[in-house]
Amino acid sequence: MRRAIAAAMSRSKREIPHYYLEHSIDISKAQDWLQAHNAERTPEQRLLLGALLVRAAALTLKQTPELNGYYTDGRFDPSSSVHIGMAINIRGGGLVVPALLDADQASLEQLMERLKDLTGRARHGGLRSSEMSAATVTLTSLGDRGVDSVLGVIFPPQVAILGFGTPVLRPWITDTGSVEARPVLRVTLAADHRVSDGHLGARFLRELTRKLQSPESL
Repeated sequence: MRRAIAAAMSRSKREIPHYYLEHSIDISKAQDWLQAHNAERTPEQRLLLGALLVRAAALTLKQTPELNGYYTDGRFDPSSSVHIGMAINIRGGGLVVPALLDADQASLEQLMERLKDLTGRARHGGLRSSEMSAATVTLTSLGDRGVDSVLGVIFPPQVAILGFGTPVLRPWITDTGSVEARPVLRVTLAADHRVSDGHLGARFLRELTRKLQSPESL
């Protein structure tokens, strides 16, 4: 597995002109909304932040086709579907990246169930071939590992990878000018310069931020 990962990542760095963007998002509204939403639900019914992140990313990717698709034979083919590859660490070392198919069409509750199911099957050898080959973009999160941010390497022939770090309390200047401790999430985007540029990437991150700060709309 390590040899296969190394070969894919070496090809990526050799062939893809990466550019990187990083943005910090105040997710206090998202966390407050999750707390209220989960207040009267059983543990099995509760939503985690990961479901919000996937839903916001899927909807934003639907609006940004330049980051969702494949670059092959010298041309980019945008995908009409948003299949988000989830980078999952497996026991014994290594990663697999199965796809949440049509993630933009699933509700938060459906995404939460599918995330749990996908993670469980990835770690016990129950993935379908369609899930392993269909991803149009990749999402990687190391939030449970305590890192501030993750700078991903694009998995060819995809053209973008989105990374989420650990939410951390940081000083934040509010709209009124006061300084408060807020939970801040650092999100990174690595994208293919043959298809898009920093201007479009910044627009993507700005729209992703807007969605996460309006969780009730997800």
